[in-house]
Amino acid sequence: MLLNMSYKWWILIAVGLFGIGFGIGVALTLAMPATIANLLSEELAALRELSALLGPFKVTTAIFIFLKNVSALLLSFIFSPILCLLPILALTVNGLLLSFISTIVAQEESLGFVLAGLLPHGIFELPALIIGEAAALSFGAMVIVFLLRKESRTVLVSTVKQSVGHILLALTLFLTVGIFHAIIVIALFKEETRIPLMANLKRNLRYLVIAFALLVPAAIIETYVTPLLLT
Repeated sequence: MLLNMSYKWWILIAVGLFGIGFGIGVALTLAMPATIANLLSEELAALRELSALLGPFKVTTAIFIFLKNVSALLLSFIFSPILCLLPILALTVNGLLLSFISTIVAQEESLGFVLAGLLPHGIFELPALIIGEAAALSFGAMVIVFLLRKESRTVLVSTVKQSVGHILLALTLFLTVGIFHAIIVIALFKEETRIPLMANLKRNLRYLVIAFALLVPAAIIETYVTPLLLT
């Protein structure tokens, strides 16, 4: 079922995970605002220091924001075969942190202040997060399900026996990026595994590129427009 799941369902799953994190964050903030504020105080202080260091209206700030967001999406995609942990955490934690900060700032300032700070760049950044992490979930789930199928395990065993050199390459990758990526490399040398995996990879890379493209205007707006709205 997962192998044939439409990408729109992965979008819905990504939205759901983000929404779960956001909902939990709002509930926790309303239930124990002082505790959450104390937990976030150090994080917010570090963000203020970073903001002061980078400063608004600078090209370097926009580049930094863009590269930070792109690297986060890339890491999620690359390590998604490890039980999809990174994309799941990225979606829920981002939802959680957004709700924490939004609720606290809304209580201290106003809802309008929160919307002015989030909406201009958020209309690009949030879809980029959802699209990119949905692609990571889709690819990661495809690899995991494929490796769990009996016929796939048979193919892997056959390939292992035939490809000592490939095994050495896989062992090298194991030392750097983990066992799942080593198994993927072994699997890719058989046509039975290469065709569905590559089709899934190509499809999700296209969506990842779309997510990266959305992060460009998000970074520019966050650097040049959002500071104006908050003054």
